[in-house]
Order: sequence, then C-alpha cells, then structure tokens
Amino acid sequence: MGLLIVNTGEVAHLASGDANSPLTGADMIDRESNTSPTGQAILIQNSVIERICESESLISEFAPWWQPDNGNTGVINSPTNATPGPSTIPSVLDCKGNAVIPGFVDCHTHLLWGGDRSNEAALREQGYSYREIAEMGGGIGKTVRSTRDMSLDDMCGIGLKRLNAMISTGTTVIETKSGYGLELEAELRMLEAMKLMDESSDAKIFPTWLGAHDFPPEHSRSEYLDDLLTTQLPAVAEQGIACWADVFCEDGWFTNEETEDIVRAALEFDIPSRLHVDEFEDSGGLALAAELGAVSGDHAAKSTPASRQAATDTGTMQTFLPGTPYVLDNPLDLPLQECVEQGWTFSLATDYNPNCEITSIPFIGYLATTRMGLDPFATLIACTRNPSTTLGDVEITGTIEEGGRADLNILNSQSVDAWCLTPEENHIMSTILSGSIVN
Repeated sequence: MGLLIVNTGEVAHLASGDANSPLTGADMIDRESNTSPTGQAILIQNSVIERICESESLISEFAPWWQPDNGNTGVINSPTNATPGPSTIPSVLDCKGNAVIPGFVDCHTHLLWGGDRSNEAALREQGYSYREIAEMGGGIGKTVRSTRDMSLDDMCGIGLKRLNAMISTGTTVIETKSGYGLELEAELRMLEAMKLMDESSDAKIFPTWLGAHDFPPEHSRSEYLDDLLTTQLPAVAEQGIACWADVFCEDGWFTNEETEDIVRAALEFDIPSRLHVDEFEDSGGLALAAELGAVSGDHAAKSTPASRQAATDTGTMQTFLPGTPYVLDNPLDLPLQECVEQGWTFSLATDYNPNCEITSIPFIGYLATTRMGLDPFATLIACTRNPSTTLGDVEITGTIEEGGRADLNILNSQSVDAWCLTPEENHIMSTILSGSIVN
C-alpha cells in the first residue's frame, strides 16, 4: 500500500561503500559517511525503500494532503476526501525528529526447543561448569529429551512467541538453528517449523541444521557421526530448507577432525557452514572455520589473534555472543575494541537458547558498549550491516538505502546512539518490517 516516513532525526543508513561487504576498523566509527542529517523522508513501496530525500520534496509529491499535527508521533492515514493522484500513498508516519536505524539482524539464535533448564543457574552458582552440568544430565541433552516430544504445531507456536519478542525490540532478520532433536525426524521437524514460521511472519528467518550439536546417549560416538553423514545430512539436503550446516566444534563435543568431515560432506550437497568455535578454550576452531571457508565462526571468545586475522582474510565472520558469558557469569572480555583497532571483521548476536534466554539485540548492544567499551555506532554496525553480509541475500543488507528491503527502527531519541544505552527500557518506538509497521 505504501508508506512515507517524514521528518526524521539522525538516520544511520550504514550504506557507505559496498553494502554487501562488512565494515571494519575505522569505517565502523565513521559516522559522517554512514549517517544522514535530520529532516529526511523515506518512501516505501512494496516492501522496498524507493526514495530517500528531504521531507518537503516527498511530501509534496506523494502526500500533498498531509499536514503535521501537534500530537504524538504516529501514522496518519489519508483522509477519505483526499483526491488520489498517480503518486499518492495512503499513510504517513511522522518521526518528529526521532532517529532512524536499520532493523537488527540476529545471526545466531536457537529459537526452537522445549523444556526448562532454570535449575542450572543454581548449579552454576555452586561452581559446576557447563560441561559438568551436561555430564550430570543437564545441558543440551536435557533439552533434547523435551524437544523430541514436541509436535510441529508446538514448535511453531513457541517459536513464533519467541520471534515476536525479538521483533518487539527491533529485530527483523533472524538466523536460527536446529540441534535439539539429534535424530532425523526431530531435526527435520525443527527445520520444517522454521519454514512455516518464516511464511507466517514478516520477519525473515534463515534456518541452519545443527545436528552436530551433541552426541545423543542412544548412540556411540562413531554411530552418531555415521548417522549425521549418511542419514541426516542427505535427508536435510533433500528437504531443502537448511541454508547452512553447523557443528559445535569444542573440546568435549566435536573435534576439529570430526567438524571438518561434516563440513566437507555438507559442501558436497552445496550446503555451506556456520560453526560454533572456541567458546571455552582455543582449539583452533576459528582457524579451521577460515580454512574451510565457513560463513562464520561463532562465539570465538578464546581464538588467537592469528585466527582472527585468518578469518578476516578469508571472509569468515567472527560472531561474538556476549549474552552467553554474561549468563554463565564468565568474564565479559571479548576483544571487541581490539577487533576495531586491528581491522578484524566481526558481528554480534544474542545466542538465544535454553541457557541464555536473551531475545533483545539492544541488550547485547548494552553489554558491548557499557561493559566492553565498544563505540555504540560500531556496535550498531555489528548488529545490522555486518551480520547481513553472511546471509547470501542481496535484498537484506542491514542498511537503509534505496532499493533495499524496508526493515528499520524509529527510536524515541534524536540520537542513533540511544538504541543500546538502557538495558531496562526499549528505545524502539516503531519497527517497520518488510514495509509494514509491526510495533
């Protein structure tokens, strides 16, 4: 139907250079090249940003009936007696000087799972490690037992509830993983649920197969590896939903050699990889991800500088997940500022999962800025443009530019930096998702 957004405050378009490439180093704090001045208008038609220019120009052309009011910011529809013209659009949203930023791209989540692991918080306070809790019957294995009993409708219902929570704080694009089935039928059911969620929401969902998340108790290690390679992977490829294959490459889970076997087998089905690496210690996982041409190496908390440089050189995105050490009460010592200084490519994501129930990208931004010293503007780029470059979808760029998908957020502040500075308050006033106002 069309929407005209007028009278913007500062606009973080983030579109300098080639928007299909990530920003690194000094470019991540280059506000002059990546923001527009106040008073802009954004014309949206058919889910796409068609034009961006001064408000007066687009108002006169597309909404000559519109007059500013003195009320709250909001949508004003064309009056019934307005004379339609060839360029007239039906709705105007007046920002009244509030800032505009792109929709958030949450590029590492685990949306679909059943059960409850709240009891593990007390175990962590007693000093038990993540691995020890898993060995006691908790962790991934506990969630698997609950998730296998879920129907497709159950998965879609709970997944959409969590998805809507993410949308409410400005997320418009989500990558999410299977991995709590650990057997063929449950894994395929999780992927099918992701497809149905994508079809029923304006948000864009990108599914990943994570059959190699853990080893189920009913199989020996060698038996399950064989199942992954000869049963699950061919069926996942035939189903045609998963965009990537993922492996939990970590000491105590999948070795580097096992990870390489799974990644190379997936490539034979034209399925690229995203990998969990180096979360608890450096095992060379990020270096392996770079060597194998993985789209991303996620967690990467303990990776070496040489591995980070190798990932940047080969186009493998480091995705940091600060919510995980936060809930595990581990040090928030991710090298975010060092990445900017060294020009290493990186993104940020929530890692929403049964052990880290964080749906808010702004809260992740809060941790990155206030606890780890990253500039709020660089943090914004790490949650929008940079992760979008890993998706392989030219329509989703994590930017605000003509010809791009109309995913953006209007803040309740004139400054773009307000998006991540208060953990208890949602600074997203309105979210436009694929051209539709959803918040």
